[in-house]
Amino acid sequence: MSMREVAIALVVSGLAVPAIAAEAPNLGKPISPQDLAPWEITIFPDGKGLPAGSGTPKQGEPIFAAKCSACHGDKGTGGIAAPVTPFAPKASLDGGKTIANFWPYATTVFDFIRRAMPYNAPHSLRDDEVYALTAYLLNLNKLIGDNDVMNKDTLPRVRMPNRDNFIIRFPERI
Repeated sequence: MSMREVAIALVVSGLAVPAIAAEAPNLGKPISPQDLAPWEITIFPDGKGLPAGSGTPKQGEPIFAAKCSACHGDKGTGGIAAPVTPFAPKASLDGGKTIANFWPYATTVFDFIRRAMPYNAPHSLRDDEVYALTAYLLNLNKLIGDNDVMNKDTLPRVRMPNRDNFIIRFPERI
């Protein structure tokens, strides 16, 4: 094969590669906004993204007993999963992190419950149930009163005791 034939072969094969790559691998299809909507559930510290609904500690107590106490223990004192109450004075690496001494925002508690609980059926709770469970846990930790109603307006206003003890790694991204 002459140099000229090699050069032509390289040029022709080089032109064919982008055409082949443009057609492959052609896996999947773009997700539609309607398909993505059920998974767009991020809740921000300021409450942006909170859904409609509401709940009280009294409404949350039977839900906790039925769906949470098997792992978190009676009234959240601990079981096979971490305790969610009572308030411990200081968070520690050996399991001392509870809602009142560690979590910086009440909205984060809501987001975590909604997204990941119960352990055996994550993302299965209705929004009213999540508000009620969040209210119950905040009440157990003595952060809200027995009759306080948690909803998209009241939940972001709950001042968590450890809110100012976090160092924001990339504050310019907020």
